[in-house]
Amino acid sequence: MHELTARVDIVHVIGRYVQLKKAGINHKGLCPFHGEKSPSFIVSPSRQTYHCFGCGVHGNAIGFLMEHSGLGFVDAIRDLAQEVGLSVPEDKESSHDKALAAAERQRQVTLTEVLAKAGDHYRKSLRDSPRAVEYLKARGLSGEIAARFGLGYALGTWRALASAFVSYDDPLLDESGLVISSGESTDQNGDTSQRKRYDRFRDRIMFPIRSVQGDVIGFGGRVLDKGEPKYLNSPETPVFSKGSELYGLYEARTALRRKNFALVVEGYMDVVSLAQHGFSNAVATLGTACTAEHLQKLFRFTDHVVFSFDGDTAGRRAARRALEAALPHAQDHRNIKFLFLAPEHDPDSYIREFGSDGFEHSLEQALPLSRYLLNSAQDGCDLDTAEGRARLLVNGKPLWNALPDGVLKRQMMGEFAVLSKLALAELSDLWIKDVTKPPMRDGAAKAVPRRPRLARHGATNLLDRALWLLIYQAEVWGQLDAASHDLLVEQAAPYGELFAEIERELMEQGSQAPAAILTALRRLPTTPAGQSTLERIAALHAPDTAIDLRNELHVVIERLRLDAVEEELKLMFESGDLSPDAQQRGAELMRLRASLKAGLAMAASSIK
Repeated sequence: MHELTARVDIVHVIGRYVQLKKAGINHKGLCPFHGEKSPSFIVSPSRQTYHCFGCGVHGNAIGFLMEHSGLGFVDAIRDLAQEVGLSVPEDKESSHDKALAAAERQRQVTLTEVLAKAGDHYRKSLRDSPRAVEYLKARGLSGEIAARFGLGYALGTWRALASAFVSYDDPLLDESGLVISSGESTDQNGDTSQRKRYDRFRDRIMFPIRSVQGDVIGFGGRVLDKGEPKYLNSPETPVFSKGSELYGLYEARTALRRKNFALVVEGYMDVVSLAQHGFSNAVATLGTACTAEHLQKLFRFTDHVVFSFDGDTAGRRAARRALEAALPHAQDHRNIKFLFLAPEHDPDSYIREFGSDGFEHSLEQALPLSRYLLNSAQDGCDLDTAEGRARLLVNGKPLWNALPDGVLKRQMMGEFAVLSKLALAELSDLWIKDVTKPPMRDGAAKAVPRRPRLARHGATNLLDRALWLLIYQAEVWGQLDAASHDLLVEQAAPYGELFAEIERELMEQGSQAPAAILTALRRLPTTPAGQSTLERIAALHAPDTAIDLRNELHVVIERLRLDAVEEELKLMFESGDLSPDAQQRGAELMRLRASLKAGLAMAASSIK
């Protein structure tokens, strides 16, 4: 790590994204993280750091790539290592595994090169096609916007890409989704002829889909006239997954921070049209429902998200799916809203008819997540009747359960209590009865004591161990999957705050020595319990160099999951609840417990 930061030229790294000018021994430019007219963003080549005196952001080259491009810690290191010709060591990998990983990375690079070449071809075809140019002009788009998003045009012929590639039979054209191979035909002698091949995209406006790093990973194509499908996307490939990519995120990343919110829409044209009218912070899902992966990418750039889908029935269904995806991520510091346009409009048509001011006004009317959650639960319920209010609680409980623990979740229970005309204590008893409702034995109620989340047997030791492992090999944080990440940062105090502080330190300062991370954690305002936790961790000895810390952290997290399942099962059995819902949940927990135990047994055997 020290060798990497010593060899990287931070001025060159940041200069790829920010126009810098020499200012004494430093370099100065406009901050990419907030809007400013006078440059206050300073890059120091001697210290290899950056600092903005306007908004306060600071860090090294690794932190800049993580903050500006939304890269994970490991990806940022790999990006810089590739730039200076260093290799990133992969612990505990055999030579065979390393060779396979290197081959896969090269394969992905090759595919993005093929897709970029196709993008160049489509852009040239647009310049040479007056019909396609007139179509974009009629949609209100300027040449500047078309160039910013790399818009192109796929000719209406069947093999137009043959002029862009030396070999039209190159298998990479199939693998990248640019060319389709149809069925084979056999002659009378039994010989199989070559498959028929033709371009996937024909007579369509082409929207290149870029990764957050700027690589072309796929395309979306829109028909110019009438035709089906209206939009055609690249298929899933080794570099493109529709469920995790957002159109326009690469182009929007600076505006997301400047405007301090992300605007999520449905279509490519929505994104481009909004950018034309000054809303460069718009991104679009790629014909799929909004997913947890989409939200995790957005929350790297901003804590404020506004969903704006089409005003028709399909758009409202998409909004409901977005609500369900957003609920587990609706932490108290985040602001999630939903904008509903008139049924005849989508964001593109709305902003072209009413202009930027009209769209800005509509944004002010966007519903907070809490209001939309209540509206969704009330749908079809007559709250003037007891039956309607009961149905409200049936609809609302799974939505409420999906919220992370916090102030918002507690307030939402109060909102449901008011609407259902129940006392808060009554509703709490109904919705958390597996924890609080006492079982009836011999006619007497014996209370089941409520247990704090971290009072589970062994949980504290496991969480201590997880913190200890991350302190000694912090780069593992960037390799955690979303579920593991959320499991740690959503723990009750003091653990959730400590894990979140580790993440913040890594994003701002990059990899650090264990002592530096411990010092940062001790600076965090926390309770005596938090300080006690840190003292326990500081007293642990350094890990054995032969231990695979990544694998050990995986085992610790799986044990935490198993511990939580065991606790929930125990509370269910103690409650005596035999309702169908409780029985179904119990069966799910039993299956999950068996799966976790099997996984941990395999992990233990592999360690031996």
